[in-house]
Amino acid sequence: MIETVLLALGLVLIVEGLVYALAPSLIEELLAAMRSLSPEQRRALGLLAIALGVVFLWAAKALGA
Repeated sequence: MIETVLLALGLVLIVEGLVYALAPSLIEELLAAMRSLSPEQRRALGLLAIALGVVFLWAAKALGA
């Protein structure tokens, strides 16, 4: 179980690092766009991201990961 958590955290950090390394100006634009959203919209976006992550995890487990 702990190895799965470490694997997931490692993958998240790699993806986040790639975004900052390859497209730092895109991060600035994304942050500006996020500032223009209301807190309710940001909350809905976060909940959507969580739901999508759960679906991805379920699909990975169903495929044998």
